[in-house]
Amino acid sequence: MNAALSDAAAIARIESTIDTEMHGLRAMRAALGNGLAQAFLASVKAIEHAGGAVVVTGMGKSGHIGRKIAATLASTGTHSHFVHPAEASHGDLGMIAPQDVVLALSWSGEAPELANIITYTKRFGIKLIAITSRPESALGHAADIGLFLPAAEEACPNGLAPTTSTTMQLVAGDVLAVLLLERRGFSAHDFRQFHPGGKLGAQLLTAGQLMHKGNELPLVTTNMPLSQGIVEMTSKRFGIAAVVDDEGNLIGALTDGDLRRAFQRGFQDINVEQAMGRRPQTVTADTMAAEMLARMNDARITCMFVVEDHRPVGVVHIHDLLRAGVA
Repeated sequence: MNAALSDAAAIARIESTIDTEMHGLRAMRAALGNGLAQAFLASVKAIEHAGGAVVVTGMGKSGHIGRKIAATLASTGTHSHFVHPAEASHGDLGMIAPQDVVLALSWSGEAPELANIITYTKRFGIKLIAITSRPESALGHAADIGLFLPAAEEACPNGLAPTTSTTMQLVAGDVLAVLLLERRGFSAHDFRQFHPGGKLGAQLLTAGQLMHKGNELPLVTTNMPLSQGIVEMTSKRFGIAAVVDDEGNLIGALTDGDLRRAFQRGFQDINVEQAMGRRPQTVTADTMAAEMLARMNDARITCMFVVEDHRPVGVVHIHDLLRAGVA
């Protein structure tokens, strides 16, 4: 058994692993000009034209990558699921419908477990897309569309463990997912429907879901005495109040800073309009939480008003974003 690597040797191995896998991706990038780009486009069009699901399959490490690709496709609006090729031979072929497209992964293209799925696609006229490095392989010959990835050195020092090859397969799947979502016009709002949980789900919450509204919204009018404006602002505890005109349109904001400046001048019970700021930060009800947090940080503020037809309908405080888990 080899002695443990020294720290210097370990760092060198880390660097060489990353460099080797990057070399594979650069080769993949170069292959786009040699037909790979057209194969990606043909694959996307075949999936769109078929109208069914993308059924992903593969054995071993290719199968693990296939599961991730299926999950990415499904989470970005493309109906997709994974079928294990060994299970397919024991009834799971019934999970593949005539309007589906099969996406099969095998770096060598010779995985014997794929044989029954390949035969099934030919028998029922189901489109078969292959992700493989060998066009001359059984899978490469059978495929209607081949995403033929360039041969690349594995990062494994023995050249055996799938490392660079699985990275390239993963990227190929990501390319398909991104192309499909962009061609479909899949938006952040659509994305939110599939990602309601965790920090990502929190970032995709909207102002309308987080805002304080109704009696919780601090509202003052332009001609209201400043003393009354202070009462309204402090009672709602946001450190801000929306200033509206006679028609209810938002025209300004009364903040703690405005009050400090008014007191520095020597407090007089002037109208709110004389003390307010005239550039309140606003969002619409469908603005994403992540965008609100970025804008608050950039402007160094803690609140934003939610408006509809120029009228304030809610307020979001930075603490609302933090409680939701956005940051």
